[in-house]
Amino acid sequence: MTNTGIKILFKVRNLFLVLLTFQFSACTGQVKEKSVIDSIEKQVNTQPLILKQSTTFPQIHTNLNGMVREFVRTMYQDKKGNYWFGTNGNGIIRYDGQTLQKISIEGLRPLKVVYEIVEDKAGNVWFATSTGLVKFDGEKFATYSTEVGLQKEEIFSICIDKKGLIWVSNGEGVSHFDGKKFTPFILPETKVENPKPMLSDKLVFQFLEDKNGTMWFVTDGNGIFKYKNGEFTHLTTKNGLTDNNVFDILEDKQGNIWIGTFNGGVSKYDGKTYTNFTKEGIIEGLETYNFCEDSKGNIWFTAEGYGVYRFDGTNFTQFTTKDGLTTNVVQSILEDHKGQLWFGTWQGISIYDGQKIMNAKEKEPWTK
Repeated sequence: MTNTGIKILFKVRNLFLVLLTFQFSACTGQVKEKSVIDSIEKQVNTQPLILKQSTTFPQIHTNLNGMVREFVRTMYQDKKGNYWFGTNGNGIIRYDGQTLQKISIEGLRPLKVVYEIVEDKAGNVWFATSTGLVKFDGEKFATYSTEVGLQKEEIFSICIDKKGLIWVSNGEGVSHFDGKKFTPFILPETKVENPKPMLSDKLVFQFLEDKNGTMWFVTDGNGIFKYKNGEFTHLTTKNGLTDNNVFDILEDKQGNIWIGTFNGGVSKYDGKTYTNFTKEGIIEGLETYNFCEDSKGNIWFTAEGYGVYRFDGTNFTQFTTKDGLTTNVVQSILEDHKGQLWFGTWQGISIYDGQKIMNAKEKEPWTK
């Protein structure tokens, strides 16, 4: 089976295998740009065909008026207040304050998987998708893929550094994008002993540029590479990591680096010392990811099968189905401009308002 066929095993391998539809077509010609009017399918909450769409899992909480068949993989609220939902199988969904909309870009085959959403300083919103890099400038969408140098059209992760350079990764390696073309960026060939990549030994699951300008590359089965001024440092289990299969990373407001792994739980690195909260028995769950620092400085993350944790600087609080989650497997976390925490799960979207977890439509009726 190809990497495309198993690309979401790293999140669901213990419970099920989601088979993704294969669609192959050549990308040729110039960058495609379409006006926002031509690129949005407006779908109102009373549309019966949407409501009757079958779902892979029973939906306990809202699935955005039936637009989400599987789950929301990533969520983002831009500077203008628009909500963006990147789904596993149903492409991009947006709420602009008036209408819940499923995005389709004319001339491009339907987007399937959206892995990550980021925004640059100019307010452009960028999407890492299964069909390449997508940009929305507020009026039109543009797509960038193999025709401008991307090694492989599927992009798993994206990061915009302080200089505005866009970093992306797929199963063929890392590239950076200057707005016109992709340029490969080669990581060292140094390998850990007996590496066990989930998808590809050339894949970077996450990027981070820290406050000091150091780039961090979270690799698939080969630890973490740090890069600054042309020099690399390789972080592995031999010098502090609890697991070479790292999946997520976050720098908090204090400058601590939070590291989530597949088999070693969560660690905090202060630049000198690693503190592993999972192996010390403070929290449960070896497979951890979806870091989010809220406006109050709390660190949120998910632990596969154990719900969501919140760290307030001193103590951890665990949220599970007993507290209102639909399932203890959470795929995405977002804090919106109101301070609400959104949780995307296999069984719908939930919101935490600071007091309790509930169906998102109870707080945001437009999601129904």
